[in-house]
Parts: sequence; C-alpha cells; structure tokens
Amino acid sequence: MNIKNIIAFFAMAATTTAFAQGIGIRMENMNKEAKPGTDFYEYACGGWKKNNPLSPEYARFGSFNTVAEENNKRVREIIESLSSNPQPKGSLGQKIGDLYALRMDSVRQNNDGVKPVLVDIKRIKSVKNKKQLIALINTFNSEGVTFGELWGSYVGADMMSSKENILEIVQGGYRIERDYYVKDDEANKKILEAYKRHIVKMFILAGEKPEVAEKKMQNAVAIESRMAKAGKSNVELRDPASNYHKMTFAEFSKEYAGYDWKKYFDTLGITDIEVLSVGQPEALKEALKVWDDTDIKALKDYFEWHVLDSAGNMLGDAVYEEVFDFYSRTLTGAQQQQPRWKRSVSAVNGVLGEGVGKLYCDKYFPEANKARMKQMVDNLQIALGERIDAQEWMSEETKKAAHEKLDAFYVKIGYPDKWRDYSNLTITLEKSLYENMKEVSKWAQADMVQRKWKKPVDPTEWHMTPQTVNAYYNPTTNEICFPAGILQYPFFDMEADDAFNYGAIGVVIGHEMSHGFDDQGRQFDKDGNFRDWWADGDGEKYNIRAQVIKDFFSAIKVLPDLNANGDLCCGENLGDHGGLKFAYAAFQNAIKQNPLADKEGFTPEQRFFLAYAGVWAQNITEAEMRRLTTMDPHSLGEWRVNGALPLIDMWYDAFGITDKDPMYVAPEKRVKIW
Repeated sequence: MNIKNIIAFFAMAATTTAFAQGIGIRMENMNKEAKPGTDFYEYACGGWKKNNPLSPEYARFGSFNTVAEENNKRVREIIESLSSNPQPKGSLGQKIGDLYALRMDSVRQNNDGVKPVLVDIKRIKSVKNKKQLIALINTFNSEGVTFGELWGSYVGADMMSSKENILEIVQGGYRIERDYYVKDDEANKKILEAYKRHIVKMFILAGEKPEVAEKKMQNAVAIESRMAKAGKSNVELRDPASNYHKMTFAEFSKEYAGYDWKKYFDTLGITDIEVLSVGQPEALKEALKVWDDTDIKALKDYFEWHVLDSAGNMLGDAVYEEVFDFYSRTLTGAQQQQPRWKRSVSAVNGVLGEGVGKLYCDKYFPEANKARMKQMVDNLQIALGERIDAQEWMSEETKKAAHEKLDAFYVKIGYPDKWRDYSNLTITLEKSLYENMKEVSKWAQADMVQRKWKKPVDPTEWHMTPQTVNAYYNPTTNEICFPAGILQYPFFDMEADDAFNYGAIGVVIGHEMSHGFDDQGRQFDKDGNFRDWWADGDGEKYNIRAQVIKDFFSAIKVLPDLNANGDLCCGENLGDHGGLKFAYAAFQNAIKQNPLADKEGFTPEQRFFLAYAGVWAQNITEAEMRRLTTMDPHSLGEWRVNGALPLIDMWYDAFGITDKDPMYVAPEKRVKIW
C-alpha cells in the first residue's frame, strides 16, 4: 500500500504592508490584546484573521492559499502566453495552451451543454444485460471514459518489496465521504439528503423527467450505500498491515470469482499479472455481490450517475452551477464560484502539471533558495539524529536502525531531476472539452502502465508538481519532498533570520522527516519495506506515547457538537510534534556560534513559535470544519497551533506559560516521544 503523508494545503493570506526587515514576523498579523497562554492562535494570527475576512469564493483561506494565489497568477501568465501565441502542433506548449483555451471557452461549453456526455450515457442505456454492461465498462476503460467503478486499481510500490511495483485493488463505489452514508447523526443525514437532491437535479439537467430522475437517484444511492458500509473508515485505512493482501492472480481469480478479471485488466493495459494485492477484501466481495444480486436497471442507473458526475465541470454553466451548489456551497460553505481562469489554471495543472512546473521553475525559482533549503534539511537531519540519541526509552538497537533510516532519506527540493513525457498525449481544439478529457484519462492510464507495470519503482518520480504549495513524505521510497511552490513567504524568506525560517519551513521539513517515524511511517524500514525494525518492546513504548497525542486531540471540541478525531489525525499530529522538536533543536544548533538578538520586543525563541503559528493562520466556514474533521488526516489550522504547542516544553519557556494559563498542560501529560 503506497501511503503518502502530505502536509495540509491550507493557511492564510499575508498583508502587503511593510514588516521589520530581518525577522519575517509581520506585526499587523498579530493580536497583542490576546494572551499567549490563553489563545496562542489568536495572539499570533488574530490580526491576520481580522484583516483577511473570508471571501465568498473560499470555504477556507490562509497562508497556503495566499502563496497558491500568487503561484496561480504566475502560472496564468505562463499559460496565457502559450494560449495566445501559435505553438508547434504536438508541442507541450500547444497542449497546455489549447487545453486552457478549451477550459476558458464558456460559449462553446454552453452551446455543447450536456450533449458530449449524453453520447456515453446513451451507450449505457442501450445495454440489455450484465454481460453487455461489463463489456461496455471494459470499452470505457480503453477509451478513457472517466467514471466511478465499484472498486479502484493502480500500480504502485509493493510495501513488502519496495523496489518493485505491484497492482493494487482498493475499495470504491461512492462519490462522497463514507461517513455521510454510514453515520446517522443530524449533520451527516442532512448532507446525504442534499446529495440525493443533487443527483435528481443533475439527471433532470441531463434531460430526464423528475420521476425518472428520482428513481435513478434511489438506485444509485442504494448501491453507493452498500459499498460505503462494506468499506473501511478513514481511520482503518491508516493501518498498512490490514490493507495489504498479496496473492497470485490465480488465487485472486478463484477467491473473487464471478468476474472476468483478465479481460478487465487487459482493457487497462495491465497484462500478464502474476501477483497483486487486494487492499480491502470485504469491499471487493461486496462489489461482486452487487454485480450478482442487483438488477440491470439499477446497475445502469448507478453507472449513468457516475459518468454524469465525473463530467459535471465540463458541461456548461448551468450544470456547473448545480455541481458548485452541492460540492462547494453545501459541503464546504463556499458561496461564490472561482473565476473561470482560476478553475482553468487548476485543470491544466491537474493534467499537465509537470510541464507547467518546468516553465514555472525556469522563471520563478532561484537556485539560491534551493541551496539554503538543502542546508536547512541537513541541519534538521543532524538535529533529528541528536533527538534519537537522547531518548532513554529507545534501545540502542532501535536507535542504530533509526539512524540508518534517517541517513537514507531521499531528499527532493524544488523540482524533478527528470520531467514527465507528454509526447503521447493529444489535445486538439477540434474536439470538445469532454472528448479531450477522455484523451487525457486514456493517456494517464497508459502512461502509468508504461512507466510502472513490470518495471522497478522509480525513486526519482515526484508525487507533486513543482508549483504546488505543499510537501510530503513517502514511506516506500523513504523520501521527503519540498516543491518550489512552498519555498516562499510565509514559509521561507531569504531575507529573514533563522528564528523565522526554522519556525516556518524548518518545522515543515521536520514534520515530513517525522513522518518517517510516526505511527505509520515507523513501520517501514530504511529501504521502504514494511518491516518491524524496532527492538522487542520499543514499538509498544512508542505506541503508549503516541496514544497520549491521540487522546489529547480527541478531547478537543472543534464545534460544540463535534470533537476532533485524534485517531484519524494521529500521524499528522505526530508530524507537527516531531517537526517542532527537531526544528527547534536545529535552530538552537544554528545560533550557537551566532546568537540572535531580541527584535521588535520578541526573543529569537518567541519568534520561532510565532513564525510556526503564522503558517496556520486562516479563516474557515463551519461547514468546512465539519467536512475536514470527517475526512482530513490533518487537524484544523487552529489546533495545529493551540493543540500542538501545549505539548512542547520549549514553548512554555519561551512565553513564560504557567499553570495559571488556560492552555497549560501538566508536564506528565505532555507527549514524551522526542
């Protein structure tokens, strides 16, 4: 199971007023009326929140979005230059420019309306039996028709043999979060009812009569609900061991009989299968039961809905308004559609992201940034090594293995050493947007197979584009990756001192390193294999310490009727905890020879924690808080500050926090891992 722990892509917009040169902290972003020990998030970020009210376009907006907005403007400039100037046919520039033009052409999309997708929906309507439906699905796979099946599949690193790729089959079959189908509290029931109304409206927009649309919705939701109930929760999906079941293809075909698996995978380009892994056996068995005991009419309705829903943002403004109304207004609380250019830039990034990223880095990413970042990564590795050595609960045997894993980190900064090849992708203005996106889907599947099937894992592959404002750790390659997009203010500032940079990007670096040793990552060795490399008893000691952070966050009231999910967010909370510890240690090492002075009334240590908090400044709707608490393995921004810092001893020292302060947590109740 190829697990990727990715730091959250949400934060706050910074203002454009002047700030004290050299310290990076913008005073107008603070609220000095608040008390650090009462609400540090408000103290560090209250000014930003007040000065940057949430616009109707966003359900959540913060520092990550601020940087992403600037990156989008830069990318728009690059793309529009390609789109407005003739490019050689078949060139990367032609593909980028024409796809953007297709996305921007509202007149053409509105004239086409639902007609492009109706061609494929009518093909579903025309089948007479399950055999024909299965054959059509196989044809769809070969043509690039995008739709949600009852399961998913991909080729990725084998977690038991990480240098080799393996075919994995995973649960699927439903369009919204699993909790909405399986939990019957009022908040979840309200969303499910809204989803049902959305399906009916979408079918009506596709030309169905209301009574027909209602019946199609009932059939689709009935199947989705079965699949959701058979699937594992987001918490259960975090356990690598229980989501990996390797077997021969012969064993698989026998255990999951009743479907022509060879023909199915042949249409995906995956041939001569010897072994594979089933992630969630119960869900796949339920999928086969659905095929077996559901009448053909209901199955056709289900697949019609999934084809229609997958195409919803390509069928003109009337359909997109309905898509936005449910997936954004209802689910997240956003009230206004983004401008078409933003949606178009996002779409092009999603398809040709590395191609755009190369142009972005050529123009906007200085090599000096990469060099300073590399030095910080080296310093964080030293600090993490020191923290490993300092742990009395960890045996010498485990420490030795931990050092080996740390030394083996594969570090990626800025952009890939080799770029994705898009030469086999065809984009043409002669076809509709929907038809072109079918070509994209077909290319993406073929590209994955060509690069991965029957091939060793490519450690140089990037799982984010260079312009992405994010970072990640991948356990099966033991890599940490920091794209160029995040290496700018408020995460990284070449003009600011070490207090700021170690508190901001330093913690991001430490966070990703910490994932190599969090509750999931610690189960993978230095080569990326799922293997228990911990000495007897040390793993249990770790789990006892990790339970403290689970319990602490599970007790947090996100809303009056909603608690945070400490189990779901355990890995990311451990990432923040470790990141803070490692970055602070590296910061102290960095200033030993060149101490920093107090500036603007703050000590260097205080500036470190203020910089960290500023990364998570944001405004957010209540609906988005509920949605993210249901599905996101990251805690909400407020709690990545007010939840993380009370567990860090150095924060108490920096701000003189005592047991008289509301945020105080007794030393014996703080996390004792690093």
